[in-house]
Order: sequence, then structure tokens, then C-alpha cells
Amino acid sequence: MKIELDHSVIHVGDWEASIAFYRDVMGAEIVPYGIGAMFRFGDRQLNTHGPGQIGHPRARLPVMPGGSDLCFRWPGTVEQAAAHLAAHGVEVELGPVQRLGAKGTGTSLYFRDPDGTLLEFIVYPDQ
Repeated sequence: MKIELDHSVIHVGDWEASIAFYRDVMGAEIVPYGIGAMFRFGDRQLNTHGPGQIGHPRARLPVMPGGSDLCFRWPGTVEQAAAHLAAHGVEVELGPVQRLGAKGTGTSLYFRDPDGTLLEFIVYPDQ
């Protein structure tokens, strides 16, 4: 039996800012849902809770906007990732630094979405 991650849920504080960020900076496909949207990356998805729309059931202690920490694989070099973020006016908070991810050791950059959620681009040497 092989179990795979299908989706995670983040809480956003501003639908318009979050949709623009995840579409333009993160390259997500925007999936309209209710008054908000979900963010799809290939066959994985970030579902959302936000103003006027909270899913049920939900975590016992709901995560507030900015309370998550997510890592995404960047398909190019760490230099390209840094240039991409800079082109979108996104400040790198930390990096490049070595980190351990799902495929072993990689090089990471840390930055934040409009709500302050900590995001990471990781680049593996075999990419």
C-alpha cells in the first residue's frame, strides 16, 4: 500500500492577494471554490479557509492566516528561484541554506506569502 499526500489546507486573510500571489509567484492553477479558491500544483492541491469560507470538519485548533510552513520543489537552480522571487518583489528571508527534504539534502530559500505563511523553495542536486 502506498499512501500519498493529496492536499493540505492553509488559512488566508485576503482572497484577492492570496490568489494573485499563488497564481503569479507560485505558479498555481487557480481552482475557484465558493467565494475563494484552491491552489493546484500538478496533482497536489492547497485547499483554503478564508474570509467568509471555513471548511468542515476542520482542525481542533484552526491555523490562522500566516500560521503555516510549506515547502515546494523548485524545478531549476537556486539562483533561478532567487531571481524569480526578486522579479515578483518577494524578499528572501533566509537562504540559500542546506536543508533535508523528501528527496534528501537540497538547497533552500525561505520567503513569505501575503499573510506571512513561511514558504520554502528547495532545489535538489539531481534536478
